Amino acid sequence: MAEAHAKPHHDYHLVAPSPWPAVGAVSAFVTAFGGIAWMHHMFAAAPYIFGVGVIGIAYTMIGWWTDVAREATYEGYHTRVVQISHRYGMILFIASEVMFFVAWFWAYFNSALFPADVQQITREQLFGGVWPPKGIETFDPWHLPLLNTLILLTSGTTVTWAHHALLENDRQGLKWGLILTIALGLAFTCVQAYEYSHAGFNYSGNIYGATFFMATGFHGAHVIIGSTFLIVCLLRAYLGHFTPTQHLGFEFAAWYWHFVDVVWIFLFSCIYVWGSGGASAAHAAGH
Repeated sequence: MAEAHAKPHHDYHLVAPSPWPAVGAVSAFVTAFGGIAWMHHMFAAAPYIFGVGVIGIAYTMIGWWTDVAREATYEGYHTRVVQISHRYGMILFIASEVMFFVAWFWAYFNSALFPADVQQITREQLFGGVWPPKGIETFDPWHLPLLNTLILLTSGTTVTWAHHALLENDRQGLKWGLILTIALGLAFTCVQAYEYSHAGFNYSGNIYGATFFMATGFHGAHVIIGSTFLIVCLLRAYLGHFTPTQHLGFEFAAWYWHFVDVVWIFLFSCIYVWGSGGASAAHAAGH
């Protein structure tokens, strides 16, 4: 008699009932409620509520990812047909992330290209008719931003090395490529945190700070998410997961990391280099 959980004789994965969507949704709500209450100083227990929510989210991530890894690695549910659907899903997810960043670029260029728009009377008063607005001291793009650009571009090389090592069944190359990529991702985050702490402008009170921190800050959040993605892949690599023909989780992590690299190139070119050109020229002329 076949076991009840035996793999069905078809190429599709009918997912078993799972508690993780419900647990994750409740944890996200608790986190949001606790975070909002904490920021508004509504009651003393708010930080603890926020912490409980964060723990719940972490628990959901670990449990859900463990289930997916087991389904893919040990139970054989991720057939070629299922993998095609997963690839489409990841492509659509990255496309949605692209549009997410389009919104921040749109907000930035809407102000940067029209600082003295006659239909926006207050812009002339707030910006002084120039971009960056008067009184804003922008970052030198050829200092820390350039360093972070080199760090991310190098990390794109190391994750590609790890991918090719996996295709050649070079387990040590896979591990070292992932270790270097994670280290470079964490280095990027540290450099960006240092840069933010020395910013000559704030998030609030001016449109430049708001658009700058929203665009670069959300990219920084994506770097942290991508680093987490790669750390999970590294742990799975040490557990013996992934083969040259079955490594969808790693492949998606590599896709995501390359997406993060490309977005940064646009941020560096548009916001750091182009966006600070006028201010840099004026600063040089003043000296």
